[in-house]
Amino acid sequence: MTVTDARTDAYVDDDRAHHRFRVHRSTMTSPDVFALEIERIFGRCWLYVGHESEIRERGDYVRRPIANRQVFMVRSRSGQVKVFHNTCPHRGATICRKDAGNAKVFQCFYHAWSFDTEGSLVGVPDREAYGDGLDFSALGLRSVARVESYRGFVFACFDPDVVGLVEYLAGAAEYLDLIVDATGDAEIISGTNAYAIDANWKLLAENSIDGYHAVPTHDTYFKYLTALGTSLAGGVAGTATGLGNGHAVLEYRAPWGRPVAKWEPLFGEDAREEIDRLRADLVGRHGEERAARMADTNRNLLIYPNLVVNDIMAITVRTFMPVSAERMEVTAWELAPRDELPELRQRRLDSFLTFLGPGGFATPDDIEALESCQQGFRSGGVEWNDISRGMARDVPQTNDEEQMRAFWRQWASHMAGDL
Repeated sequence: MTVTDARTDAYVDDDRAHHRFRVHRSTMTSPDVFALEIERIFGRCWLYVGHESEIRERGDYVRRPIANRQVFMVRSRSGQVKVFHNTCPHRGATICRKDAGNAKVFQCFYHAWSFDTEGSLVGVPDREAYGDGLDFSALGLRSVARVESYRGFVFACFDPDVVGLVEYLAGAAEYLDLIVDATGDAEIISGTNAYAIDANWKLLAENSIDGYHAVPTHDTYFKYLTALGTSLAGGVAGTATGLGNGHAVLEYRAPWGRPVAKWEPLFGEDAREEIDRLRADLVGRHGEERAARMADTNRNLLIYPNLVVNDIMAITVRTFMPVSAERMEVTAWELAPRDELPELRQRRLDSFLTFLGPGGFATPDDIEALESCQQGFRSGGVEWNDISRGMARDVPQTNDEEQMRAFWRQWASHMAGDL
């Protein structure tokens, strides 16, 4: 089996008649597979760059790596959101050299060519040396082929022929709507969780929407909830859903009438009055049914290929960028209402760190699990991973694997060149 012969069944064995779904482990270890992923997936899919709230003012910018390419996002002089390749058209040096800031002009440190926030070349030292024949208007910064925003979430794609962002998001758009409508004037809070994992990036895609691992892997967190006085009797019930185009979501709430994580660690039992007030406001704005989905339901949303939005005890926006077949870099931001009370903001940030941070309850568990899998792949002896759980059910549950199968079917189609 070679990567150039990639077919849907070369790496993914999808036998629905016998309720069997397998993924070949070479997908997690092969440098050739990784190279093809960069070309066929990360080169052709919409990738999350950042949130519009990060660049509210003209000249605000953030620098981001996307699939082994450096880009930066800036609010231009005209107020538009621009995403540029972070390279000087002159000789290639990096233009934007800070992670964030505000600038009227970006100047290349190598030869001092300068560009405005619209990307136009506005300064060339000793310009007279070039004479009149060179077309300087063609030497501006290069925009990424496609840039679109949905509800403040900015995506870019290197393929000019990609479908529009709304079509690409498919059913995932509704879940972004729920988050944004519940949050109101949302903003990304300054600061990130950033870390690396010595494992294949697809393992984190699986893990982020995997309800099956929660209880055994995060045992310490559930004991912490019990210590707070939270009853865990009956477990956590919910559904797992494929949303089209490889996107998927877990939705779950506790059978005792409120979610495991969303309200209690965020506010504490002493904040029940504030909880009720916030929920009543959602009901007033969106009606009881929609408010219940916003306030009483947790969700882990995967937007294919590498964006996760965890709307749980905090709203975490997380990307994982592949570095090699066996290493990824992870960055997470916290999304919050811009005008929320300081004490609520503090509790939100505490949850952002306490559960989802690199030293929190969950993330170290997940990192250990994923790196352990990667080590297991190297040991050999087993060719396939099994992802068959729940194939015989009419309605997949949170601890089933239908959502992961949705991801892998999309992955297989990309790798086979069908998309």
